[in-house]
Amino acid sequence: MRMTTGPVIEVFADIWCPFAHVGLRAIDAQRDRAGRSDVAIRVRAWPLELVNGSPLDPVVTKEHADDLRRQVAPDLFAHLDVDRFPTSTLEALALANRAYRTGPSVGERVSFALREALFEEGRDISDPSTLEHLAHAFGVGTTDEADRAAVVADWDEGRRRGVLGSPHFFCGDDGVFCPSLDITKDPVEGLSVVRDVSRLTAFVERCLARPGPA
Repeated sequence: MRMTTGPVIEVFADIWCPFAHVGLRAIDAQRDRAGRSDVAIRVRAWPLELVNGSPLDPVVTKEHADDLRRQVAPDLFAHLDVDRFPTSTLEALALANRAYRTGPSVGERVSFALREALFEEGRDISDPSTLEHLAHAFGVGTTDEADRAAVVADWDEGRRRGVLGSPHFFCGDDGVFCPSLDITKDPVEGLSVVRDVSRLTAFVERCLARPGPA
């Protein structure tokens, strides 16, 4: 079990955001390379359907995932299925909150597992049976109104802290939007994505130099 006595990396992100899937994997890999099992990743809710006023378009999301797979992440997005794309992530985000109430390590594992289910297994994470299966697999209780309220509370806190989009990383007061990727969009060429290793590494190094919670 991961000991979380070091600094905490907070990430405001939505589950169906493909850029967050890449960013979380990248920050996890940086942490492991540094040998810092004491550092926790706390994935906070940034519910894009509330931010944007509508759910994500599955076709556009698949196009972005394909761009990421082709340009920077050939090992990801193996089985994203537009026919099983979730209609909402609010209950899944509530489940992640419930998992963090169980413990930091459980919350982190469930947050990653939800994205794995969507992007790598082609499962609909808005389907109650999918969420029930994941809750049982990780020993997480049933979500309640407190978990649903926490999703909105995270959104409110993210706005207060200046979150620009999904994913936005914080370590204490140090915040950076999508540090693992340099993304540009050309009206003709479309989406261009490259790894931004130096910016990600600089953020992680600053974070790892911070003391843990008192």
